[in-house]
Amino acid sequence: LYVYDLEGKLLWQKDFGLKMAMRLAFGEGSGTVVHNGRVYLQFDHSQEGFVVALDAATGKEIWRAARMENSSWSTPLVVEHAGAKQLVVTADTKVKAYDIETGKVVWEVAGLGLNPIPQPVQHGDVVLLMSGYRSPKLMAVRLGRTGDLTGTDAVVWETTRGTSYTASPALHDGRLYVIADNGQMTVFNAATGEPHYLQTRLPKPYNFKASPLVVVDRVYLATEEGDVVVVKTGAQFEVLATNTLTDQSFIASPIAVGNDLYLRSRTDLFRISAK
Repeated sequence: LYVYDLEGKLLWQKDFGLKMAMRLAFGEGSGTVVHNGRVYLQFDHSQEGFVVALDAATGKEIWRAARMENSSWSTPLVVEHAGAKQLVVTADTKVKAYDIETGKVVWEVAGLGLNPIPQPVQHGDVVLLMSGYRSPKLMAVRLGRTGDLTGTDAVVWETTRGTSYTASPALHDGRLYVIADNGQMTVFNAATGEPHYLQTRLPKPYNFKASPLVVVDRVYLATEEGDVVVVKTGAQFEVLATNTLTDQSFIASPIAVGNDLYLRSRTDLFRISAK
């Protein structure tokens, strides 16, 4: 792990002493989480892995919890409920929530399929968990419980249709926006799991790795084919625009800063500004 300042100066680095072991050799893909002066990192592979908390200023290890999971590439999520904060870490064996101060497991739940990649999402007092490869699953788990929650009423709802393999979902106004790798779009009621629309195709065939971005009343979808499709938020599917950037391919997710949209393709970085 390398940490630089905004001038490009290396501040610190840390070697965790492991090389990722997996049968398909995809390599690492989990993102870091920075929260209240700490850096959290998940490292799951075909041997013993870990989740670790580091001091963001120095790289000093605060705690480390061993994990025995299959390879996964999700990014953890810090959730807060009733004044307590937990780090939710997705995996196909069991999703686990760790006390962010101690690294102790607070709760765990089984049920996701292989190769979970999408980041969890918090919606009020539930956390939404998703996998989209073999045995796909989207499930809502109520916060505030402890222990093994598998098969209990802490699992509020679950579905096997309309999930994403790679892209993380976007939550906006109680709706969960999901784009599958094959370009099918689904919008769920986040409270009930009922779809507003399910596996709806975009105007053209597309492939996706980038996560959707919601800004006010629009969902931005950056495709591997170089189009950025804009869909209206809400319960009805409506494409507002398709913007083609010639000879581009988007894997990275778009972000918005102020009134500007940033898009990073395989070769270029774009800033789109409102005039």
